Amino acid sequence: MPTILIIEDEEAVRENILDLLEAEDFETLAAANGRIGVDLAISEVPDLILCDVMMPEIDGYGVLTALRQDPSTAIIPFIFLTAKSAKSDFRQGMDMGADDYITKPFTRAELLSAIMNRLQKHATLKRYLSPQTVINNLSPKMQLLEISLHRAIKQHNFQEFEIYYQPIVDIASGKIVAAESLLRWKSSDLGMIYPSEFIPLAESTGLIVPIGKWVLKRVCKQIKTWHDIGINSLTVAVNVSVIEFNQPDFIQNIVNFIAINNLEAHYLEIELTESMIMQDVNSAIATMSKLRTLGVKIAIDDFGTGYSSLIYLKKLPINTLKIDRYFIHNVANDPQKSAITKALIQMAHNLNLDVVAEGVETEAELGFLRQHNCNFMQGFLFSRPLPAAEFENFLFTNKCLYV
Repeated sequence: MPTILIIEDEEAVRENILDLLEAEDFETLAAANGRIGVDLAISEVPDLILCDVMMPEIDGYGVLTALRQDPSTAIIPFIFLTAKSAKSDFRQGMDMGADDYITKPFTRAELLSAIMNRLQKHATLKRYLSPQTVINNLSPKMQLLEISLHRAIKQHNFQEFEIYYQPIVDIASGKIVAAESLLRWKSSDLGMIYPSEFIPLAESTGLIVPIGKWVLKRVCKQIKTWHDIGINSLTVAVNVSVIEFNQPDFIQNIVNFIAINNLEAHYLEIELTESMIMQDVNSAIATMSKLRTLGVKIAIDDFGTGYSSLIYLKKLPINTLKIDRYFIHNVANDPQKSAITKALIQMAHNLNLDVVAEGVETEAELGFLRQHNCNFMQGFLFSRPLPAAEFENFLFTNKCLYV
């Protein structure tokens, strides 16, 4: 029988789920908090994970993020258990790569139905594959994703991909001032595939290079299109992987795309993660300096979750610091997150950097950010990522964050 890992800090709930699953002959593993859960998932690689959202040390969102970044656990079916039923919470988890949500209190039938549906969907993927398609030690799902990803790029010429835009809002004025571009893939074979599933695969196979080049080209073209219809004050950010960043023609491609569309370079912002910069600081600084010389803006994404880079921060030629959603979630009520976030905002301002808070979901979080003079926010409290046409509608209707 499949092995199911239960990550739940409430002992009574955890024991009830264990008893129920063991009665159905499932093999079970249990963890009393997120940190133990991550370690167990990586060491045991279960067939499915049930995880509570709200837990000490590492909450459910942190668990999911950690597991989706590890190749051994990236595609394990993951179901959130939660007492929260707000649509924003549901959307946040699904956008991060969760497979399903079960709201507490739930019945035995609801739990088993969700588990069986996830396991059956996972098993169905295996039937797409013939024995000849077995590639190294990739799971059946990852094998199928790799085949479909190659086809989407080479045969379908990126037609299955679409770029969404999440508004970035000036907290003081309430106005949309920028957007983060986010890639979406609707496979003709598999339906909607979450970025947390296909981006790590694209990076491991090198397919991220043509994908990233296509995204940069499309974003620059979209900026030009918006300028032509009178939308000419937005900065648009593009996430770049370490593999793309280190390509010999990376900067020349950007130069070409800007020139072709007759853009001023400051309308484009490149987002780099803290951890990728720290892999080779001197080389990263050299490339970043060339981009800044062109006029391209640079942001550090997910700040605070990677390596300790505070000693390098003042040397980095950047414009913007983006505080990871982990620190923003429940920041108004979590003393540790509150202290860290206040310190990050103050430090960034002392270095003349703009600060963007990611993943803002609640009025309380926004109130905290406003109180401590954070410059910008993005998150479901204002808007989810939108197709270009819907994003344009936000702009034309002057949708604003209330001040």
